[in-house]
This record gives sequence, C-alpha cells and structure tokens, in this order.
Amino acid sequence: MKSLSKTILLVVIGLAADMALAAGDPDAGKEKSAACAACHGQDGNSSSAQYPKLAGQGEPYLVKQLKDYKSGARENAIMAGQVANLSEQDMADIAAYYAEQEIETGTANPDYVEQGEKIWRAGIAEKGVASCAGCHGPAGQGVQAAAFPSLAGQHADYTVSQLEAFRNAGRNALDGPKRNNDPNGMMRDVADRMTDREIRNVASFIAGLSEGDEDQ
Repeated sequence: MKSLSKTILLVVIGLAADMALAAGDPDAGKEKSAACAACHGQDGNSSSAQYPKLAGQGEPYLVKQLKDYKSGARENAIMAGQVANLSEQDMADIAAYYAEQEIETGTANPDYVEQGEKIWRAGIAEKGVASCAGCHGPAGQGVQAAAFPSLAGQHADYTVSQLEAFRNAGRNALDGPKRNNDPNGMMRDVADRMTDREIRNVASFIAGLSEGDEDQ
C-alpha cells in the first residue's frame, strides 16, 4: 500500500504541473458539446453502454482524455476525429459543462454485486490487487486532484471494455482494443491480475454505485 500511495502522490504532482490551463466555462461548453450529444447524450448520460456517461465526471480527467485522444496517447478513431479541431480552451469548456451535470445511476446485477463490492472495497489481496475505492473514492466519486475518474453509475459494459483494454495493453496482447494512457501503468497492472469474472463483477457493482453509498 505504501508503493501505491507514493505512486498516487507522484501522479498528483505531475498532473498539477501539466494541467495549468484556463478555467472552463460550462455555458460555452454546453454549446461546444452539441456534437458530443449523439453518443454521450445531451446531458452526458449516454443511452448506449457502448459510450461512457460523462455527466458528473471530473474536469481534470475529462481534459486529460480529450488531450490524449488528440495526441494519440489514447486511440479511438471516432474520438480522434471529434477532438482534431478542439483547442485546449474548448476542451476545458466542454469538461466544465459535463462536470456540472448529474449522472443517472444504473443498477447492479444482484448475481454479481456481492463479489463486486468485495473487490471494490478490499481489492484481491492474494493477487496484490488494491481496492478500487482507494483511488476512485468510497462512493466512486473519483479524485479530481489526481485526475482519477469518477466511476459511480457508469455503464457496466463500458467499464468492462476499458478494463479489458487495459489488460490487453498490459499483456501486449495481439488482438483486441488496447488502452495504455493510465498514469504509471496503474490500471494496466490492476487489470492484468483480474479474471473476466472479477472484471464483470466489479463493473456491475460500479454501475449501481452513487454518492449516497459513501458511508457504507
């Protein structure tokens, strides 16, 4: 756990230096996000689990992802086209708009939620997998200072797809989507140690999380 805390501290310091940009204007962001609505919903609550919910997401995380799509650090053909002409101010404005929206929490599958909650709150000790709550907050609210994303209420299928992509990247898999824009390979390391079932279980639990679960 000491090494994880040290890694988080380094991430916070690095991101604080990297993200010194003009404050986002949510009103301007609402107008600029019009093209995003087709996939992510007008208020950031996507109706399709193929696309992530952006409502309530932290501004630093959203800005980082948009910048990564533009630089190619995170690969996605659709998003690369969407961000190609965005300035850093555009990104900040769009992020500010979505950060002000309220996410619509989903429902956890009761068959998976017990095991998923154990992973979320305690990790998988025998595999060296730290608890998800340690970085993403007890209620999945994220840690803005470190640009660790809010996960509460996210589509389970989308969370599964991202954990699988991190795992593929960590294993240098030949097939399947890969994602390697996580700070210091943190998520690649976590996902590499998880089975399909463990990923499914925790993703289902996350879908049903809300801020009201923080003290549980």
